[in-house]
Amino acid sequence: MTRTITPTRQRGSLRILVLLLLAVTGALFAGAAPASAHAALTGSDPAQGVVVKQAPTQVSLTFSEKVATNDDSLRVLDPRGKPVQTGKPANVSGTTYAVRLRSGLGKGTYTVTYQIVSADSHPVSGAYTFSIGAPSQTVVSGTGPVAGGWTVGGLYAFGRYASYAGFIVLAGGAAFVLACWQRGAGVRALQRLVVGGWLTLTAATLWLLLLRGSYTTSGKLADVFDLGLLGQVLQTKTGAALVSRLLLLAAAALFIAVLFGAYTKREEGQEKRDLTFGLAVGGVVVSAGLATSWAMAEHASVGLQPGIAMPVDVVHLLAVAAWLGGLTALLVALYRAPAETPVEAAAVRRFSRVAFGSVVALVATGAYQSWRQLGSWSAFTDTRYGQLLLVKIGLVAVLVGIASVSRRWTGRLADGAGTAAVAAEAERQPAKASVPGEAEKTAPATEQSGKERVPASKAAGKSDRPGDTERAAQLARQRAAMDTARQKRLRDGDTHRFGLRRSVLAEAGVAVVLLAVTTWLTQTEPGRTELDAKAATSSSSSATAPSNGALTLDMSFDTGGTDGKGVVSIDLDPARVGGNEMHVYVQRPNGRAFDVPEVKVAFTLEAKKIGPLPVAPDHITTGHWSASGVQIPMAGDWKVAVTVRTSDIDQVTVSKNAQIG
Repeated sequence: MTRTITPTRQRGSLRILVLLLLAVTGALFAGAAPASAHAALTGSDPAQGVVVKQAPTQVSLTFSEKVATNDDSLRVLDPRGKPVQTGKPANVSGTTYAVRLRSGLGKGTYTVTYQIVSADSHPVSGAYTFSIGAPSQTVVSGTGPVAGGWTVGGLYAFGRYASYAGFIVLAGGAAFVLACWQRGAGVRALQRLVVGGWLTLTAATLWLLLLRGSYTTSGKLADVFDLGLLGQVLQTKTGAALVSRLLLLAAAALFIAVLFGAYTKREEGQEKRDLTFGLAVGGVVVSAGLATSWAMAEHASVGLQPGIAMPVDVVHLLAVAAWLGGLTALLVALYRAPAETPVEAAAVRRFSRVAFGSVVALVATGAYQSWRQLGSWSAFTDTRYGQLLLVKIGLVAVLVGIASVSRRWTGRLADGAGTAAVAAEAERQPAKASVPGEAEKTAPATEQSGKERVPASKAAGKSDRPGDTERAAQLARQRAAMDTARQKRLRDGDTHRFGLRRSVLAEAGVAVVLLAVTTWLTQTEPGRTELDAKAATSSSSSATAPSNGALTLDMSFDTGGTDGKGVVSIDLDPARVGGNEMHVYVQRPNGRAFDVPEVKVAFTLEAKKIGPLPVAPDHITTGHWSASGVQIPMAGDWKVAVTVRTSDIDQVTVSKNAQIG
């Protein structure tokens, strides 16, 4: 005999789960800034806090990845707060962007502000100062603009969370129906769940599309409905991804209509099996397309190996949806499915197998993503991204542990199916005659109805005896109450069923927290980028001149290839006219020596049109080059350019200015 699990209306437990979801969401957005940049400022010229003798002709900023700019992305403000930049920001090389300055700038402290959009769709903003001649007071705040704005940024973050939740419920709920419990296609509670996921994802996508323009520019709520900004968004990679998601959601609506319409009306047989196969193929295609709309505009689309990272990210999202979305559907089915369509123990076992396969896929894809975003073991503890990833790994381990408990409860249910069914049948028998006198009261009415025609007034609801209608309604309420009490006795008396429901509810609670942490991760700066930013911060000064006259220049570089990021340092001693001793050190972002094939140095004094004067240092050891007798013909503001080659085809030239002599 097939074992079934009789559902009940456990509204209290579901309310607890909803409150937990709201609490975690509130903590998520209260504890985080409205947006976390995924591109970091790794260098600038002039650098933070430096004092230059002569006014520079331009200001250049170097980021950890390519960024998008507009007319006001880079601004330079004088001590009175007036802009001194001319023209639009330009991409001068690789990930370096510059803006020209007016000539004849006076002495004092200048503020550089920037607000751009990183390649993985997140806004980046900040500010720093440098001085010409000598530092001075300035009326400009040194904090710079807030990326995305506090209000718009918070609303955008909420939309991202809702879009992930909607996708998981939509894809995972539909997968649960097709792969685990096909009878569930006719259950209204599951239909409402999947349709609710579709509505949530659709509304969140439109929400993000409207907020995107303001989020990446002014951060003002009033600009949300600016059609000009919306037109600009539609021309970006993120805008294309959101529009593609809307088109795929239209196809998903057709899928849902067939699943909960024509599919439920099909009788068991070859025709229904063919329709099941067609729906499965269509569902996988639509779900993969929706997952790709995230992969093409998020972390996976930039950085190392994007051609591999994007398919891996798609598989990761699908596995999350199959596991957590299916878990949500199972929870709803256990608690809300009607008595005439109970959840079968076999359906729970099928979901356990699907969940196990999803966990295997998550472990494999998650390991690759962790390596790609962190790059070193130290990044697990030294970066915010790594710390959040450790929390996520811990939650997954807890979820797997609770899932193993659910599998044991499922096995016990199957083993005790026969005994439970006999007990259930025994409970049903006395329930039929549990209302005293009911048979005697109903029998005459039935007999009389066979002898007399029902008057038209009674057919319209106007009874000659009003008390009969009230008594019938009271008897119906009594029967419903006794049936509910009987179901509760059966549920509470079956320890296996009770244990399964509790363990699935615990799984869902942990899954809610896991989803919140995962969403937070997508808004957090990757570990590799954070390490690059720390390395650049530690060497933010373009030149330092100790008392012995030595000069040190630190520059971050990115050749754009695999393993192409690092920091190159030049020590020039005594940094004066005549012969100098030069040492070049190349390090990875984590501080380890970087053994690159070639390093070249050139000195240029642009004011006197001298150079470039090339220097080919000798390779001493891993990450260390040296040259002696480096001649500096005259004192001045020299441009020191370093060319670093990390492979046969990947190289980049970075430069900084320094006063020598």
